[in-house]
Amino acid sequence: MTTQATTGLEKDTRDIVKATVPILQERGDEITSRFYQLMFENHPELKNIFNQTNQRKGDQSKALANTVYAAAAHIDQLEDILPQVKQIAHKHKSLNIKPEHYPIVGKHLLLAMKDVLGDAASDDVINAWEKAYGVIADVFIETERQMYQETKNKVGGWVDFRDFKVVDKIVESDVITSFYLEPADGNPFPIYQPGQYITVKAEIEGEPYTHLRQYSLSCAPDEGVYRISVKREDAHGELPAGIVSNYLHSQIEKGSILPISAPSGDFTLNQQDTRPLILISGGVGLTPMMSMLEATIKQQPEREIYYIHAAQNGNVHAMKEVVRNLASEHEQIHAYTVYDNPSPADENFYDKEGYIDYEWLTSILPTNNADFYFCGPKGFMQAMYRTLKQYHVAEKDIHFEFFGPAQAITA
Repeated sequence: MTTQATTGLEKDTRDIVKATVPILQERGDEITSRFYQLMFENHPELKNIFNQTNQRKGDQSKALANTVYAAAAHIDQLEDILPQVKQIAHKHKSLNIKPEHYPIVGKHLLLAMKDVLGDAASDDVINAWEKAYGVIADVFIETERQMYQETKNKVGGWVDFRDFKVVDKIVESDVITSFYLEPADGNPFPIYQPGQYITVKAEIEGEPYTHLRQYSLSCAPDEGVYRISVKREDAHGELPAGIVSNYLHSQIEKGSILPISAPSGDFTLNQQDTRPLILISGGVGLTPMMSMLEATIKQQPEREIYYIHAAQNGNVHAMKEVVRNLASEHEQIHAYTVYDNPSPADENFYDKEGYIDYEWLTSILPTNNADFYFCGPKGFMQAMYRTLKQYHVAEKDIHFEFFGPAQAITA
């Protein structure tokens, strides 16, 4: 992306868009919440694409508000938000978002701005944003077009959804189960980069809409299968039980067919780096970490790996025996376990009770000059980021990914 993307916008238009940044910061959530309400009223078929749980939690509207704000703030130089554009484009590719969806989004975003801002959304403001949205949409469409083409050109690559057969189902813990997938047509399928994810298309009896959910691939890319390890989301407070995770746990068995999209995502392991690899996970955040761990053992057998996992206790700690065995078989692996609330049966199977904190983490790591990857619940990730910054880890060496819509790493 270059500044050519915005040269078609007159300076007056760009100035008007940038002038809306303060009000977007103040009322962005209101605008995007109203946007989704209007869009789903007029295009209920789009509920087949958007995660309705994230809608109820407000995560999706916050993520959209942040994207709109960033685009407005950088309208002169959209290349400044290229990493954010690419991250969103990966998710769009995984969900099979098409160019024809963008005019629908633009129309309802402008309607929502007018509804929420009232007189502040003058004709000049709306006209400026209509032009700016067209430019921003074109950037996303072109980025995604290139990604679709790249995926299609891979050996065994495909666009849209492809049927895969569940060839094995393994219970990993009280709440996490792994599903091993192979193409139902028996044809080749592409390997992926450690850390990437797929989208599962769930068509559940009694549900009015299709449900799409993204799950990280949890094994090394050359295993001959795709493996996803899914946490069953039970009802919690006002949030109902996870529709898709419970469907997978209770109704999908060995031999079942699941339509999935091709692997996507930019949270990927740098396999050119030879410095120590630090993998830190919380709960089901272990899924991309397991892929990175297994891939590094095979591709960089001499590289030092520190794998640190935090869980409530051993009952919900998935793949603990796998990691323990890998650590005993490979001298370069240093595995540590932290339990917040260990049970008596967990005695001698964890290294720390409580949480991963600065003092303990720095006592087990050899250096901050390493490549750090972490994934887990929002609060866990924010705590890890603060800890790594306190440890003076370079920003370029800190890598993370939120499950679901992007969120702020600082709080």
